[in-house]
Amino acid sequence: MKIGIIGLGYWGPNLVRNFLAQKSVDKIVACDVKEDRLEILKHKFPDVEFTKDCSNLMDSDIDAVAIATPVETHFQLAKKMLEAGKHIWVEKPFTFSSKQAYDLVKFSKSNNLKIFVDHTFLYTGAVKKIKEIVDKGELGDIIYFDSVRINLGLFQHDVNVVWDLAPHDLSIMKYILSDKNILGVTACGISNYYELENLAQLSIHFEDDSCFAHFHVNWTSPVKIRRIIIAGKRKMLVFDDLENSEKIKIYDCGVDIRSTESLHNALIQYRIGDMYSPKVEQTEALNCAAKEFISCIEENREPLTSGSDGLEIVKILEASEKSLKNKSKLIYLNNNFEDDYKEKIQIHEFV
Repeated sequence: MKIGIIGLGYWGPNLVRNFLAQKSVDKIVACDVKEDRLEILKHKFPDVEFTKDCSNLMDSDIDAVAIATPVETHFQLAKKMLEAGKHIWVEKPFTFSSKQAYDLVKFSKSNNLKIFVDHTFLYTGAVKKIKEIVDKGELGDIIYFDSVRINLGLFQHDVNVVWDLAPHDLSIMKYILSDKNILGVTACGISNYYELENLAQLSIHFEDDSCFAHFHVNWTSPVKIRRIIIAGKRKMLVFDDLENSEKIKIYDCGVDIRSTESLHNALIQYRIGDMYSPKVEQTEALNCAAKEFISCIEENREPLTSGSDGLEIVKILEASEKSLKNKSKLIYLNNNFEDDYKEKIQIHEFV
């Protein structure tokens, strides 16, 4: 298989390295408009062909193209590559709007082309293990999903902190809580330095009102935190991505209420038991993602993180943006499309 890669900034070289490691890949052509980047990477990856013109990927025998450019360019580049008959890999967030995402998904389906959206965390051993634990019912009925992703990080010039950081944990939530239908989104935030929000909090409301999800994202924190808490009625799980050895901890704790007559008369008992840390497979997520992308093309199937999955995340991001601009108003997810795009699209409808 022959792979093209557009964008060799922060993430692009990682894509080059991981696609080079795939046995079924025999050619890589990498593209970037900056000559200095190309010169540096030519020495690092001598087996890779380099070009400044992405149209060279459209006219060549390239089978699939990975796009690792700013989000504002995703739609245009992705559409061109699909029209040229190429399967595509697109970094998160998938597109700048749900309309753009819908157009790409619709076109790819009608032309039997694959779209892979790089929600990388779904390919980590830790998230795979969490999915296994939740699906087995070890935690019991899930009552909340709480995420914190903060750091003193890089300000983006084209998207706010929600579009930059939240897709990671939103994709994890959608994967882990795949049986929950989202009703709407509320969001609040602030832009301390320029027009794009650098700190925000999102709340996801489900049709099943016994469960709730919350996300805290921040570019201006003095400490770096990457933590998710998933609470069930039986047990609770903590995923700390910054931990080297015990990324997942499961706590046998919770709250038992033996009477619901009134808060004053309720018999509340706090249950505190053992904690254990399950073994997590140690593999590079991006390598697993590259294998999945190639396999889905060879097997003519949808990838785990398809264009439809990317569309669902973009819909949440759009709703968050609207809520931010409307003083935390609840934005219903089904009302995010323009009239021409109200056709029902479910996350796995094309699988």
